[in-house]
Amino acid sequence: MLQPSSRTGDRLLETLPHRDKFQRWVVLFSLCLAALWPPEAAGSTLNCHKTCICASNIVSCSKMNLTVVPMGLPHYTAVLDLSYNEIHQLKSEWTPAKLPNLHNLLLSHNNMDFLSSEAFVNVKHLRYLDLSSNMLQHLDEFVFEPLVNLEVLLLYNNQISQIDRSAFIAVTNLQKLYLSQNQISRFPVELIREKFRQEKVSLLDVSSNRIKVLPMDELQTLPAWVKNGLYFHNNPLLCHCDLYTLLAHWEIRKLNPVVDFKDDHTCILPGPQKTKVGVFDLSGESMNCSTFKEAEKEAFLEQTMVLNCDAKDKNMEKTWTMPGDVLVMPGNNQTAKVLPDGNLQISPVKTEDSGTYTCFATGETFNETIYVTLKVYNFTMHGAGEAFNTAYTTLVGCLASVVLVLMYLYLTPCRCFCCPNKGKTRGEDSIHSSMLSVTPTHEDPALKDELNRHVAFIDSKDSQGQNGKLNPNGDEDDDEQDAESGSLMKGKRKKSVAESISSVFSDTPMVV
Repeated sequence: MLQPSSRTGDRLLETLPHRDKFQRWVVLFSLCLAALWPPEAAGSTLNCHKTCICASNIVSCSKMNLTVVPMGLPHYTAVLDLSYNEIHQLKSEWTPAKLPNLHNLLLSHNNMDFLSSEAFVNVKHLRYLDLSSNMLQHLDEFVFEPLVNLEVLLLYNNQISQIDRSAFIAVTNLQKLYLSQNQISRFPVELIREKFRQEKVSLLDVSSNRIKVLPMDELQTLPAWVKNGLYFHNNPLLCHCDLYTLLAHWEIRKLNPVVDFKDDHTCILPGPQKTKVGVFDLSGESMNCSTFKEAEKEAFLEQTMVLNCDAKDKNMEKTWTMPGDVLVMPGNNQTAKVLPDGNLQISPVKTEDSGTYTCFATGETFNETIYVTLKVYNFTMHGAGEAFNTAYTTLVGCLASVVLVLMYLYLTPCRCFCCPNKGKTRGEDSIHSSMLSVTPTHEDPALKDELNRHVAFIDSKDSQGQNGKLNPNGDEDDDEQDAESGSLMKGKRKKSVAESISSVFSDTPMVV
């Protein structure tokens, strides 16, 4: 029987039942092995690499002239610094064992030119990845796919010229992306196009690249908190007034990309000389762009209108005042109410809702005041359409009247010089069928002969009362005409002349 002892093994043996001797000896044997096992062997997988410096869960192998990543890194490593070495390639087997606790990986200044598509399979919990100041040229499609928790990615000061459109599609929690000082020629608009991306991304730096054209439509509709972290200065952008308007708006809002780098926003003027000028100089002699002014909001009666409080920080508390400094309070009998996202809804819009609305955005670090001017038209949207239709109908009616008048003036039947009966002889003239003619009296042959004449204009010197009117006599008065014949015609054709003159104003075609 073992005597009581102060040793741990003896005390443990005493606590075991005496009937189970076999178990007692197994426990004693295990304790002996543990006492004889060297401590270095037990903690060999937990020791820091001999070329690195360890401090708790931080492993620093910086400036060690390493060409490969050291093997056997502790599994508890949370921060791994491999910067300022000569690790030219990061292959898939750089860490054969998984590092489940690693969240910061620093690989800057390694002249790295190759990045395996499976390089981050065993470090899926990374939140911070620094690949800056290397020699990377391409970003393939699946290179960052395992990094679903990545928040910050540093890729500045490389030679990247091509970025696959789906290179960052799996990095759904990405908040800050640094791509400056590369050779990128296309703005990565896919990083800010979707709304869920806008909710995450707080900084996108593509400055000092080779971008010539910006997606203006997407940039103009971005929330202010995204614009406040969007940097694209020092790019060979083509000068146009839309670019000036965009940055002038950002300057009014005092957004960081313009406040911090106003002089670095330049563009290239069109022309063979490719002159570089400042974007804010385009309102002068360069392109004479118009000075930017905040656009007014317009609304119609009975419409539902939403005014945006576009603050630079999306997490700010927002309060509104209506025209006349009337505070918008919840539960009041007002047409305006503050929505959960901080915007102001006015429904239905009334005429008295016109004016300037003020949004006060309050945050932890700064406050911001935003003014929105609303102009309300004194009719409904449907009424505006009816007014437009009435005006349009009136205009069409006027044009139709003008056309009819022109047709009446210029499309009347042809005159004597174009009539098909122009070649007929004097005796075959159609004067008897004309409305200007007088039905002959068969009982008077002399009168019948006198009527067979052309219709002619009367000379103003001979007839003062019919200047410019037609005379059915046809020929001018002859000084040698028989006076007796003239008196006969004067007496018997008085009525016929009056009838002929009145027929000139009728619409019946004249055949002469």
